[in-house]
Amino acid sequence: MLRPNDTKGKLIVVEGIDGSGKSTQIDLLYKWLLSKGYSVYFSEWNSSALVKSTTKVAKKSQSFTPATFSILHCTDFADRWENSIYPLLKAGVIVLADRYAFTAFARDVARGNDPKWVRDMYSFAFMPDAALYFRVPLDIAVGRITGSRAQLKYYEAGMDLGLSDSYEESFKLFQGKILNEYDKMVDEFGLTMIDGTLPVKEQQKKVRAYIRRVLEGFEGLPNPDKQPIVVENPQAQKKVNKGGK
Repeated sequence: MLRPNDTKGKLIVVEGIDGSGKSTQIDLLYKWLLSKGYSVYFSEWNSSALVKSTTKVAKKSQSFTPATFSILHCTDFADRWENSIYPLLKAGVIVLADRYAFTAFARDVARGNDPKWVRDMYSFAFMPDAALYFRVPLDIAVGRITGSRAQLKYYEAGMDLGLSDSYEESFKLFQGKILNEYDKMVDEFGLTMIDGTLPVKEQQKKVRAYIRRVLEGFEGLPNPDKQPIVVENPQAQKKVNKGGK
């Protein structure tokens, strides 16, 4: 399972189904922490430059199986962990993650993978110091996404699972399965639930109040210039220089 954080830094993550509003909240939290003079790094799910081209090709050809999808996402996470998240935590930085291992525990299991197998793959990672779960009713979340997208993507809609011939109906059924897995993790991992139906400002007020308690007595790496932290991955750059081979 996830290990305790034994570094000088703090790991704060946000989770929730698509349309939960978590990305808006973590962006506001990020800007607020920077304004307070903390050293903060932002990491986003499925964003490894090293893995991105492989993921793109596999999605375009619709060649993922639930297992290979799970393994590739873990590879993406492991690359970001090794090259940015873990080193920065050791340096005393606050790392904010828009989705963390819990996303895999929800999505990959919803796709039919064994829960223990998925959890074991991420056993190298830390349990966050704060794991905020933005909970919204399924209909509201689905309405937010379908109302803002011209077209749902194949895997986003869970079309690989054969739930429905309709992208929109498949998406709703898939998100319902994911929501069910998230709800199970509230007790399993002690996720802190935030009502995602509240106004944005009210949600952020609750988030900041909670994070203040998490950071009580925390010094971390000073950031007097209040500048964002950017990390370059030399392995990914090497791959780009070689033409992606």
